[in-house]
Amino acid sequence: MIEIFLKTLPFFALIALGCWAGRTRFFTAEATAYLTKFVFYFALSAMLFRFSATLSFWQVLDWDIVAAYLCASVVVYLLATLVAMIRRVGIEQAAIEAQCAVIGNVGFLGVPMLVLLLGEAAIGPVMLILAVDLIVFGSLVVILITGARDGRVAPGILLTVGRGLIRNPMIVSIILGFSWSAMEWPIPAPMDEFLAILGGAATPGALFAIGASLAGKSAERLRVAVWLSVCKLIVHPLAVAVSALMIFAVDPYSAGVMIAATALPVAGNVYIIAQHYGVAPQRVSASILISTAASVLTVSAVIAWVGG
Repeated sequence: MIEIFLKTLPFFALIALGCWAGRTRFFTAEATAYLTKFVFYFALSAMLFRFSATLSFWQVLDWDIVAAYLCASVVVYLLATLVAMIRRVGIEQAAIEAQCAVIGNVGFLGVPMLVLLLGEAAIGPVMLILAVDLIVFGSLVVILITGARDGRVAPGILLTVGRGLIRNPMIVSIILGFSWSAMEWPIPAPMDEFLAILGGAATPGALFAIGASLAGKSAERLRVAVWLSVCKLIVHPLAVAVSALMIFAVDPYSAGVMIAATALPVAGNVYIIAQHYGVAPQRVSASILISTAASVLTVSAVIAWVGG
């Protein structure tokens, strides 16, 4: 446990450094926005393309992993929704809270950290989880919020969702990478070095950006935020563990990667959605803040467990 904690500590130290820079205004909100844009559109996209271009899509695609993760996530999603409905909140707020309960920071934190800690074989399961998060749950929250406001699910909602998906650089880079791999083209040396240099900026840039963005977050509605953090850091990994190991019989290594990925704190893009639609952004902000702080210990414990 101590050994794993010391290995994860540099990642969270980078987050803390970014938070300090944001708190002291050394790194302004505008600077954070531009750094996040650079990581999202360039550095992380280069990393994901390079990873996927060197893999075989048909070897990576494992329907047991997809089904195990999706089923477990749906259970936690419904649990968070049920608790929200018992508290008599609207569908829009319930959808955002459920999103907090299942969507972890797989892109910015999970991809660089888990690949380094668990090995390059973790790339495949992590990418499948990222794809499910972006395509299934990223679409679902937009449909629920828009449908609740309009009173129906209009065809235009599906068009909006589709446009959002094809404009997401993480999805585009993964698809392009697997397409490149399917053509069995080798990556030319200059291109590979370019992608390696650019992708190398993803880990420090993403972690620093996470911390800097946390500096502007406030901790309100703490009771709800703590509940959602518990769902994300504890309930979700346990649900995935049961689903992967006891129901779908996923191989132990891939199951371990899945469990570690689901133990990550609430993703920042949930806050972007909440802020865009004006649905409980403070609640999401507090959930991100609390889950990220607690994950310094919980993520280490989970990785130590699955590693053992």
